[in-house]
Order: sequence, then C-alpha cells, then structure tokens
Amino acid sequence: MNSRITMLAAACGAAAVAVASTLIAASPADADTRVVLPAQTDTKKMGDGTLVSMSRSQERAIVNASVGGTPVHRNAAVSGQYRIHISKPASKIQLRAGYVVGCQVNFGGVKGQSGFGTLDTTPAPTEIKPTVGSTFTLGPGQATNYYIVDTEKADDFGNEKHEPKVTWKKKDDVKFGYYNTQLTLNGCAGFAQARSIANVLVETKHATEYLVFYGRPFSLG
Repeated sequence: MNSRITMLAAACGAAAVAVASTLIAASPADADTRVVLPAQTDTKKMGDGTLVSMSRSQERAIVNASVGGTPVHRNAAVSGQYRIHISKPASKIQLRAGYVVGCQVNFGGVKGQSGFGTLDTTPAPTEIKPTVGSTFTLGPGQATNYYIVDTEKADDFGNEKHEPKVTWKKKDDVKFGYYNTQLTLNGCAGFAQARSIANVLVETKHATEYLVFYGRPFSLG
C-alpha cells in the first residue's frame, strides 16, 4: 500500500454538507495555491433497494508552481477522506479512488445531487488509458482517470501485484483516506482541470452494481 494512503473500516456517524458545484480556480503558476473543497455527500439506490451513501470530506489540493518553470508542467499534492455507508451489510465493497484530469477540457455542469453526478465536459475529451502513478502526459482535448490507490498483494505465483483499488468484505460502513498524494501533469500547454472520482462496486445478496461519484472541479492552472 502506498505510504501516503490510509484505510480504516469503522461504524460511525458522520454528516457531510451538500454544496453547489462551481469551479474553484487556482492562481497563476508562479506561486503555490491551496485549494480547499467543501464536503459533499450523495446517496444512490441499487436495484434491490440497497442505499449506498458516499461522503467526501477534507478534500484539498496544493497546486505548485510550474515544474521546471515551464507552462506545460503542473504539480499538485492532493488529500481527502471518503466514507461509504451501505444500508445493509454488503458481501463486498470495492473502491477505485482518483481524479479525472483534463487538458483544455471544461468540466462543466454537474448533473446530480450535492455536486456529484454525471461528468459533463465541453468539448468531449479524448479518453486515454487510466493512469496509476504520479506522472502522466495529456495533450489538448484529452482526459484521463488518474488513480491514487496502489494496493500491493501477491498473485497466484507469489509475485508482487499492484491494483488501483481497495476491497472490504462483509462491511456496511468503511473509510478511506489519502494525504499529499502527488499528481503531476506534463504536456498540457493550455488550461488544465481536475476533479475527484470514486468508482464503487457493491455486492449484496441480490444485486451487484457499479456506482460512480464525482467531486467538484478545480483548476491546475
């Protein structure tokens, strides 16, 4: 497991504040900018009636001055906390957490409660392969999912295996956190944006569903 990432599962009560989804902008790349994103929460219903609540809190980013002093490089240290609550015990909860990052792609209106929902981009981005790791390259009009989870486990032959997801079994309330995880974008000469994304797989006795929750967008400069 990446040392910057912490996980815990617990039964606890927590309330998240719903907010509007306006874009938070970072200042020019000649100084570090601290972006603090308000807490969010959303609840989705599965086909069998199970309610899945996702809360995102303590989300922030420190957008650094341009790496190497050139406008095509951007760096940010991102942090946040997730809580997933299921209305009934689930046989499996699986989380792939990260960020959607775009170069000259406008993460526009958010269709959904509390700032979560369908990603609306203008123009539509050209998707590239999802990335695991601190550095990636995007050109104009491109976007990618950058995953912050790096779970280490042994494969069937005992070799080290890395997966961009974390799994809990027989739980109904779990937490996941990360702190100052580095996100470095290269190759984007225009404006760049990012927003958090949580892909959640929930398995119950009668249903298996894949749910997606988006956070608020912010500027990388």
